[in-house]
Amino acid sequence: MTAPAPNAARWLPAFLAIALIWGTSFMFIKDALAELEPVYIAGYRILLGALTLLIFLFARGLRPPRGTRLWIHLFVYAIVATSVPFTLFGYAEQRVPSVLAGIWNGTAPLTTLVVTLIAMRSERPSRRQIAGLLAGFAGVLVVLGVWNGVGGSSLAGQLMLLGAVTCYGIAFNYTRWLMKRFELSPLQLSVGQLTMSTLQLLIAAPLIAGAPPSPLSHSPRVYLAVVALGVFGTGIAFALNNHVVRTAGITTGSMVTYLPPFVGAVAGVVVLHEHLTWNQPVGGLIVLLGVGISQGLFVRLRPRQEVGGGQRVDDPVQRDPAGDGARAAV
Repeated sequence: MTAPAPNAARWLPAFLAIALIWGTSFMFIKDALAELEPVYIAGYRILLGALTLLIFLFARGLRPPRGTRLWIHLFVYAIVATSVPFTLFGYAEQRVPSVLAGIWNGTAPLTTLVVTLIAMRSERPSRRQIAGLLAGFAGVLVVLGVWNGVGGSSLAGQLMLLGAVTCYGIAFNYTRWLMKRFELSPLQLSVGQLTMSTLQLLIAAPLIAGAPPSPLSHSPRVYLAVVALGVFGTGIAFALNNHVVRTAGITTGSMVTYLPPFVGAVAGVVVLHEHLTWNQPVGGLIVLLGVGISQGLFVRLRPRQEVGGGQRVDDPVQRDPAGDGARAAV
């Protein structure tokens, strides 16, 4: 007998809010770049996100992570999970529209799959995963518009975006290992990660971009952008995503990956008046198609026998070791 489907009213509003928050993050990065260096945008964003999640942590009666060995791992994890990719997104958006940043962010499940297959040599890719990777790679080529030739600052920006989503691919695999090796909740992991990222960028930002400008010199729009990125995009959105996963399951939670590129494209064109060529949204759709194929989204769900004689729905995203379910824990 299959379990009853969760009431959509319990998770759908949070699901849509996550898509809106993450989708508009690229627009807010663009706004903040008017007055702030990218590394400081990343630093302020991570600091505000850490403070927000600490409030959630203590409100739920949990403690921060403990143990010297765990904090050493969290230091390394923070580099690839937030410090480097958040900084790269900012520097990339100095060179490319926010729309492209949103499209590239949608390739994270594919880079996760690639890293998984490289790191776990014993794991052989299925034909479905190979087909998804090939489709995703074709979508990237369409986004780049390779028939026009590539070069200049746009190529440099897109290589930075590739570096950022590759970091995410490493981080998602590292997430699985950390949560299996240590007794951590996703919230505790994120608090530890953002705390270490804050310390890293507190040291790195002045070395990279010099002393920060006076806070009094910023316009209200920049303050709004930084708060939106930190409190909402890096703090509240995580708590909402955790709620969706607990309420509707990891499959539904991971599906939010597909919406931010569309939200980001609309925000970039409508709010920032960015120019969008035909190949960018088409390539983005092909990338998302590849993500869906690799995660088994188009595999017909069928009941399978469970120990004890019960039936449960086969969940290809949850079983896929390179699926984006880890996003719920990052």
